[in-house]
Amino acid sequence: MKLLRNPEVYRSLIFHIILSAAAVLAAWLWDAEYGLFTLLICTAFTLLHLAVTCLRYRRIAQLSSDIDRILHGEENISLSRYAEGELAILQSEIHKMTVRLREQRQSMQEDKLFLADSLADISHQLRTPLTSIHLLVTRLSEPELPPEKRLKLMHDMKMLLSRIDWLITALLKISKLDAGVVQFHAETIPAEQLLHKASEPLLVPLELRGISLHVSADGSFTGDIAWTGEAIGNILKNCMEHTPPDGSITIYAQENPLYTEIRISDTGPGITTEDLPHIFERFYKGKNSDDNSYGIGLALARMIVTAQNGTIKAENILNGGAQFIIRFYKGAV
Repeated sequence: MKLLRNPEVYRSLIFHIILSAAAVLAAWLWDAEYGLFTLLICTAFTLLHLAVTCLRYRRIAQLSSDIDRILHGEENISLSRYAEGELAILQSEIHKMTVRLREQRQSMQEDKLFLADSLADISHQLRTPLTSIHLLVTRLSEPELPPEKRLKLMHDMKMLLSRIDWLITALLKISKLDAGVVQFHAETIPAEQLLHKASEPLLVPLELRGISLHVSADGSFTGDIAWTGEAIGNILKNCMEHTPPDGSITIYAQENPLYTEIRISDTGPGITTEDLPHIFERFYKGKNSDDNSYGIGLALARMIVTAQNGTIKAENILNGGAQFIIRFYKGAV
């Protein structure tokens, strides 16, 4: 009998037999009829115990089989029939576990799809400048190419290599933030100092485009200066790319007891209604984006801000232009 192979059941049966034999012997010594009656009662209880044990282990075996089917991917399996009796607590915990496993599997599938899409986007982003570099190298190999043309092609190649370098650097920063290995160091500095530090790399490109930059800041900022400067710089770069010549970009910062707020606005055409909900999505390029846009600068900025207990949003200004509002909260939000 398969049930008796279970050591627990076997020991329980032996215990019942020994206890029944002792009871029957004691009753027999008292009176033969009492002994026979006790034998019948003990036999009945032992058989009932075996029947109940057999039923319980059969239900456990069914539950084990259902769990195995769930682990092998079957979705439409209900454990509700185990919700009563002594297996109810076990059924409840197993149900929680299976729900959690299904959620994890769904999350892993979504992560795989996201990774595949990201790799495809990265491949596309790298392939475009690499193709251009390949064409430039072919042109540079022409022996009769005029010197001025050669210099222009070399300048174009340098620009493309700079774009690839920036793209790879940004992607590495995003991957670090995704992996959670970035440690933000909190420092307190005047907000004006942070804004000047973030905008300094763009002063020359802004001047070449004829775009004026206005900075007005009050109060202090507490957070990681380098990473926050990266986020603000990416937003400024986006504003610069969408601001026409002779336009302007304004940065305003203020501090209150709850948060430090930074507003960056431009005099460009603004953000289209279709692009506004997706502007911070990774690899998203709006309708007005130029060929030099990769769609990761604003996504990186949002990751940096939110990782420091901050929020960021984009909106259009009534009199024209776009505005980015960043808030770094001093407590939990």
